[in-house]
Amino acid sequence: MVTAFAAGGFAQQAAPPPAVLVQAAELTPIAERYEFIGRTAAVDKVELRARVKGFLGPRKFNDGDMVKKDEVVFTIEPETYQAAVDQKLAQRDSMQAALTNADLQLSRATELLRTNTGTKQTYDQRLSEQLQAKANLEDARAQLRDAEIQLSYTTIKSPIDGRIGRAAVSPGNLVSPDSGVLATVVSESPIRVLFPVTQRELLDAKRDAQIGDPPAVRLKLADGSIYQEKGKIDFIDITVDSKTDGQIVRATFDNKDNLLTDGQTVRVLLEESKPQTVVTVPQQAVALDQTGPYLFTVDDKNVVHLRRIKTGIVRNGMLVVTEGLKEGEKVVIQGQQRIRDGMTVAPSAAPAQPKK
Repeated sequence: MVTAFAAGGFAQQAAPPPAVLVQAAELTPIAERYEFIGRTAAVDKVELRARVKGFLGPRKFNDGDMVKKDEVVFTIEPETYQAAVDQKLAQRDSMQAALTNADLQLSRATELLRTNTGTKQTYDQRLSEQLQAKANLEDARAQLRDAEIQLSYTTIKSPIDGRIGRAAVSPGNLVSPDSGVLATVVSESPIRVLFPVTQRELLDAKRDAQIGDPPAVRLKLADGSIYQEKGKIDFIDITVDSKTDGQIVRATFDNKDNLLTDGQTVRVLLEESKPQTVVTVPQQAVALDQTGPYLFTVDDKNVVHLRRIKTGIVRNGMLVVTEGLKEGEKVVIQGQQRIRDGMTVAPSAAPAQPKK
C-alpha cells in the first residue's frame, strides 16, 4: 500500500510543466490616430434635364458609362424647332430687304431735299421708315437667335467629364422642363470626403500641425479594410454648427481606381505625423476580468506572474500597454488557459512576425 502511494505521488510530482508560447514586449513607434464618420461627395455633380418640350430620341449612352464634356447623351426630336429656325431666318432676310429699300428711299429723299426739289416732310417720313426697318431687323435677328437656342436644347450634352447614371426616361416618351432629372453625371476622380470634427479635436489638430507636418488622412471602408490611397485636408468650414459645436472638414482623394462612390459612408482616420514610441504586446496576450486587463509574464526562472496593466490603442494586432509592463519582459501569448500565477512553465519563443 505504501509503495503504491509513494509511486503515485512521485508520478504526480514528475509531471512536466505546461508549455507556453512567449514573446518579448517591444518598443514600437505608433502615431496617435483619430477616427470620424464621413461621407464621400463628388467634386462635380450635374443633373441633366430637358429644357424644351418634345419626344425623347435614341439614348446615346449605356447606364454607368464614362462620358466626356460636351458629349451628346440625349436628343429631343428637332424637326419642330428646326422649322421655327427656318421661319425666323426667312423673316430676318425679309426685314433685311425692307431695310435696304428704306435706306435707298432715305438716300433719294436726302438728295431731293438738298436740291430743293423735295420736301422736309417727305425726308422725315423716309427717315422714320428707315429707323422702323432697322428696329424690325433687330427684332427678327433676336427671334432667330431665340429659335436657334431652342433648337440647340434638343441635344442634351454632358457639361463635365464623369460617369453617367441610369436613365430615368426611356426613348419615345414626351419630355419637358417639368419632367425632372433624365440622368445624373458625377465626376468622382478626384473625390471629396466630408466629416464633422469637434472644436476640441480641431484645436488639438491645429496645434499638432504647428509642431509637425499635417496629419495623414486614410479611409476605412465598409468591409473594414484600409483604403490604400492617402488623402489631403484642403478645407475647413468657416462656421461652427451650434447644435453639435463642430465644423465640417474636407479631405480630397485622387480615387484613380474609382473605388469610392458619391454618397458613400466611410470612416476617416487622421494620424499624427510624429509617432510616439510605446510598449506593445500582441493583442492575444491580454485578457480581461472584472478588475480590468491583465497578462502573464515569465521571469528568468520560468515562473509565471499575473500582471495588471493599463492599455491603449490597438494597431495591426499589437496592443499598446501604457502602464504595468516594460520593454523586453516576456509575456505569454499562447497557453494562458493552462497556467496560473506562480506556476513554473516551459516557455518557447514565438516565431518573429513580419512588420506591417
